[in-house]
Amino acid sequence: MISSSDNKQVKNVVLLNNNGKARKKQKVFIVEGIRMFSEVEAERIVSVFVSESFALEKANENLLAKVHYEVVEDKIFNKMSDTQTPQGILAIVQKKEYSIEDMILPGNQSCILFLEGIQDPGNLGTMIRTGEGAGISGVIMSKDTVDLFNPKTIRSTMGSIYRVPHLVSDDFLGCILEFQKKGGRVYATHLLGKYEYQELDYAKMTGILIGNEGNGLTKEVVEQADELVRIPMEGQVESLNASIAAALFMYEVKRKK
Repeated sequence: MISSSDNKQVKNVVLLNNNGKARKKQKVFIVEGIRMFSEVEAERIVSVFVSESFALEKANENLLAKVHYEVVEDKIFNKMSDTQTPQGILAIVQKKEYSIEDMILPGNQSCILFLEGIQDPGNLGTMIRTGEGAGISGVIMSKDTVDLFNPKTIRSTMGSIYRVPHLVSDDFLGCILEFQKKGGRVYATHLLGKYEYQELDYAKMTGILIGNEGNGLTKEVVEQADELVRIPMEGQVESLNASIAAALFMYEVKRKK
């Protein structure tokens, strides 16, 4: 049993929770809780840690039966956890690499969510989770987007991180252009949009552009879009939360396709 906070494995988990560069270097991320652990593919699990009290619960025997795990004293496990009320189980998981080709579906069914400069971990995680529900084929993010593997983002995906292809690109504009060259049509949410988002048919492969919560999309990205579309709003509201705007748009594309 691990009983010291000076243990190398404990220190590494704490490092991975708090340091994006370390996660990137090791090509892993941390997941916590029964649901997130039970949904991950077994071959992607690097290591598993459970609190002493979790390990002693008979109800958890089946969950732990097929994996190697380290038992950690409860007070040490609490230091390893990124949550206020730890469930008692966490794992280090290998990242999965995707390309834009992984997001192209047969026919014209592809729908890719292009995210530029999203800064709120909850927004990003919610968009990935909602995207899975709406049947999108992938998410491509600009490099200045908040860390996808931030523990808060991971929790917000509610497991969708395992199933929705994703790519953080150093060449965001290049990815948009590549998608267009493959036959995709890209739509930017914009206050100056000629059409409302529900007025178009989305018959071709579809890209949805969502920008930074405060500043929206950059001029360069807006100019690359095939069409600017707006979401109708009443009252004095100028914009919607980014994840809400993305949800409306993604489900409209799903409905039309």
